[in-house]
Amino acid sequence: MATFKKFEDLEVWQKSRSLTKTIYAITTQGRFARDFSLRDQTRRCAVSTMANIAEGFGRKSPKEFALFLNYTHGSAAELQSHLYIALDLDYIDKSTFDKLYDECERISKMSLRLQNYLRQS
Repeated sequence: MATFKKFEDLEVWQKSRSLTKTIYAITTQGRFARDFSLRDQTRRCAVSTMANIAEGFGRKSPKEFALFLNYTHGSAAELQSHLYIALDLDYIDKSTFDKLYDECERISKMSLRLQNYLRQS
């Protein structure tokens, strides 16, 4: 695996950043924007995915980085759960749900692969 000098070089962080931007855009629309509790919690989950990657990388310890990648995995799962609520309340349509859910899944799998690599090294 390549050595990265900064967290911004990590594809998993880049995907998390993109997902966060999308979540912010979606949560500013319609009834989702007025559901302050769900909107804010959904945004926090998205932000946590990318922030945990950055923080873990910044710890400069493979063991700690792996731990924070586990937090990323958890935040992605929490975001998926919030997406179900948004779908059930008709804040998002099924197509949007599927796209966002799948992106969470990709980020989660990428974080787990990187986590496993770090624990083996």
